[in-house]
Formats: sequence, structure tokens, C-alpha cells
Amino acid sequence: MFVIVGAAGKVGYSTALALRKAGAPVRAILRDELRAGPLREIGCDVALADLKDPAALGRAVANAVAVQVILPPDGVGEMRRSIESLAQALEQARPNRVLAISDYGAHVREDIGMPTMFRLFEERLSQLGTPKVFLRSAEHIQGWGLVIPLAAATGIIPSYHDPVEIEFPTISAADLGLIAADLLLHPSAGTDLQIVHAEGPRRYSASDVAAALSQLLGRAINAQAVPRLQWQENFERFLSRSAAKLLVDLYDAHNKGGLVDVETDGDVRFGTTSLIDALRPMVPTAVDTI
Repeated sequence: MFVIVGAAGKVGYSTALALRKAGAPVRAILRDELRAGPLREIGCDVALADLKDPAALGRAVANAVAVQVILPPDGVGEMRRSIESLAQALEQARPNRVLAISDYGAHVREDIGMPTMFRLFEERLSQLGTPKVFLRSAEHIQGWGLVIPLAAATGIIPSYHDPVEIEFPTISAADLGLIAADLLLHPSAGTDLQIVHAEGPRRYSASDVAAALSQLLGRAINAQAVPRLQWQENFERFLSRSAAKLLVDLYDAHNKGGLVDVETDGDVRFGTTSLIDALRPMVPTAVDTI
């Protein structure tokens, strides 16, 4: 049995679907029964468990050949509690293997915000006496979906990448799930810890995102860097103060360059979904002039 914690999310569902297509049994763990339908439709066994309840989570993970876990981004306190809960559940269940979705920059020792929380995640899971894969993900292309309505209305897509022409690693969440499924189905023999980085077929800039949206929306879209002094306030419109600060520090590291990237000589797997193909489902009125 392959167990996917957070299976209702974009990455978790993609992993579950790939495993099911390969004929593997999958137990999908999620918190909300209302999101179980698509997973049951592809043949998953569904178990309900809250990430903050390590005992219930441990029971749901029991008897797994391999478990995929993902750490939801949040404020520092919430993420620390989630890390400990996931670790305790895995210590209780003792699966044969664990694959943890991590983050580019998790190897950096200085505090760079969100990637630093994933470094703590990796350090805590490293205490588990079971073979592990840390699958470090580049920024998800789907994150741009939050500002597509604004871009469609104003012709401007705001960017925290500054300058907007700088290219950075990014990946479709669906591709990340496919890479995770492949690692689960084909484990590296004799390796207690495997670190893998995942990004798309090429790197893109915010200006590239604007150009792709221009094609999909049939109107000119331009990328515009958000002034640094506005970042914290902007993020706090939909996040806690602590979570907003993690993103501020993350984009400071991005713009500094060389930090939110692949660890030196790291193993990199590449997805196949292009930027425009990943954006297309998020643009319901896409006209795509290509």
C-alpha cells in the first residue's frame, strides 16, 4: 500500500493518479471528506486524519510500503507543529520508506524564510530510522493563478521576483507529483537518504509569465515588480504575519540569487510541462494565439 498524506492537493492527487495508473494500491489521507470524491473515482482507499493529530495520522499510515508527506506552508509556529506531528505519526507507523516533499534552498544554513522551515522539516525526518527521499521542489507555476484575475483586468501581473527578467526554477505541481510517483515506484537500492531536486523543462522569469498570459488572454500583459516596502502588507492580506514574513525572506533570497536553487552537484529531475501549458487551465477564457 502506498499512502499519500495530503492527497487532495495538486501534488498529492498527481502522485496518487500516477500510482493508480501503474496498478499500485493507494490510500489517500485527507482531512475533509468533501474532497474525497476524485480520489475514490480513481480507485484510492480514503482515510480521514488531521495533520495535527499524530495518533490518528499514524493509524492511517499503518502498514504502508511507502508514505508521501507534504508540509503545508503556514506561519512558523504552525509549521513546527505540523513537522512534529508528521514525524511522530511516521515514528508510530514505521513505514518501509518515506518521501517528503521539500523545497529548493532547504540546504542553505542561513535563515531564508520558507526554505528554512523545510530545512527543519528535513532535519526532523532525518531522525527516522527508515529510508527517506527528500524531493525538493522548485516554485510551483500554479502560484501565479492567484494574480491571473488581476492581470486580466489591469494588464499588469505583479511580481516579487525583481528584476522581472531574471529566470528562476519553477515546476508544474502535476509534474512534481509524477516525479514523486516514479521515485516511490522505483526506489534507489541501498540508500538510506536520497535528495532529489525537481524543476520544469526550463527556467522562466516573471516577464515570461506575462508573455504567456498575453498569448492566453489575447491582450498585452506586463510584469511589474512590487516595491519591497509593500511586500509584508500585501502578504498579510491573506496570510498570518508570521507566514508573510517567511515569504518576504524567501523572495529576498530569490532576488539575491544563488540561494533558492539546487544544492551543489545535486540530483535534478525535470518535468515536461511548459509554462504556457501549466498556466492554460487557470485561464478559463484563454484564446491562445499560438
